Amino acid sequence: MNRKNLVRVVGALALAAILALMTAPPAWAERTPMKPGWNMFSPQQDVEVGQQVSKDAEQQLRMLNDSRVDNYLNNLGRRLSGHAPGYQFPYTYKTVNDRAINAFALPGGPIYINRGVIEAADNEAQLAGVLAHEASHVALRHGTNQASKASAAQMPLSILGGLLGSNSTGAALAQLGAGFAVNSILLKYSRTAESQADIVGTQILYDSGYDPRAMAQFFQKIETGQKGSGPAEFFSNHPSPEHRIERVDQEVEKLGGRRSYQKDTREFNDIKRYISSLPAPGSRGRSQQMQGPSGRNSGDRQVPDWPSDRFVSFENAVLRINHPDNWQAHGQGDAVTITPSGGLVDDGNGNQALAYGAIVNVYEPRSDRYDQQQLQSRGYEQASRVSLEEATDQLVQEFRLSNRNMRVVQRREDIRINNERGLSTYLSNDSPIGGRETNWLVTLQRPEGLMFLIFTAPDRDFQGYEEAFQQMVYSIRIIR
Repeated sequence: MNRKNLVRVVGALALAAILALMTAPPAWAERTPMKPGWNMFSPQQDVEVGQQVSKDAEQQLRMLNDSRVDNYLNNLGRRLSGHAPGYQFPYTYKTVNDRAINAFALPGGPIYINRGVIEAADNEAQLAGVLAHEASHVALRHGTNQASKASAAQMPLSILGGLLGSNSTGAALAQLGAGFAVNSILLKYSRTAESQADIVGTQILYDSGYDPRAMAQFFQKIETGQKGSGPAEFFSNHPSPEHRIERVDQEVEKLGGRRSYQKDTREFNDIKRYISSLPAPGSRGRSQQMQGPSGRNSGDRQVPDWPSDRFVSFENAVLRINHPDNWQAHGQGDAVTITPSGGLVDDGNGNQALAYGAIVNVYEPRSDRYDQQQLQSRGYEQASRVSLEEATDQLVQEFRLSNRNMRVVQRREDIRINNERGLSTYLSNDSPIGGRETNWLVTLQRPEGLMFLIFTAPDRDFQGYEEAFQQMVYSIRIIR
């Protein structure tokens, strides 16, 4: 190609690029950024949780079990979930034979839609809005985020250590009580989580070519239709955030750029007529929905060996820490328990409990001084607005609520870790092996929340472990 032709080609390409930029919709530049909150489960464990809990759900619910309807939902769902952000979960969609207007999502991808949602929707875009909202709960990992926050402070310390040390999703679910039930922690969404799912659901609709206002229209339709007769079942399971419709409309304005949207299809209308022709659900459809090694001897008890002088390194997505080489690290997602052999014991109630070792976890403190919806819309974490002292005090208070005989024996003092300011607090608690134990609590402020480390041993042994605990603390390197 000669120089003259080359110049023409380059000029044409440059002009095309400029025109593309001028005409491209500003969706990605303007959309509200959303990301999952802190989670002690990994995305792969979300999938395991969903698969396990879905078996229980389908035993309790009256499923429609109609391949025509489920195939339609999965074809529609794949179009939507292809635009879901974050980890690519294996989304599946199934129909529940219940005329109540409701839907729910389990971690890792299983989504259930009552036939009542299809019957109530005016068009496919409204149905797609419900599916996109539920897919957003999966993508933002709201179920296991709720379970993680509950575990961080709302159970006895020893049981929390056993949960993290189990390396078993099943054990974690059992100890959290996270099965399929109306009060399951996996289905208890906050209004902030609902608002986030609304925003991401609106983005998914837009990216899939559907009218992004359809989700808000459907919510408004069922809310208006239920006036005077109590809230729709959907709102009992999905607490409606304030100004929901306005917030969705604001997100639509941010997306902009598309002149026409798809609202309806012949397939939707065919399925809606088909479902309406099916027999009414049986009595189960509504009534049963969502019901709910070697060591030192101490009498007859084997206790762990003293910590080794040789240390090895453990690293996850949050930190790197050295620990004695005769200890093992067990984790669920970003959280971890580090114990000697024999450090986890049976508490007499069928639970593994931490008697010797360390816990690393993250706590999300409360903040009532700021508009949380505004902060979330800007991508901030609420933890960033709470001081290290306030967050530590909140955490200690949470621990004392779930450990009734815990008391503070040395209030928080400054400590330097990885060139960052932290706090050191000493607590005393009941030990799962009897008597009392010492808990050394170390806290650090992080963007995702309050990182805390608890080093535990019975009072009679704590002094022998303390040097190892201190070496572990001063070896910490923060990853993010």
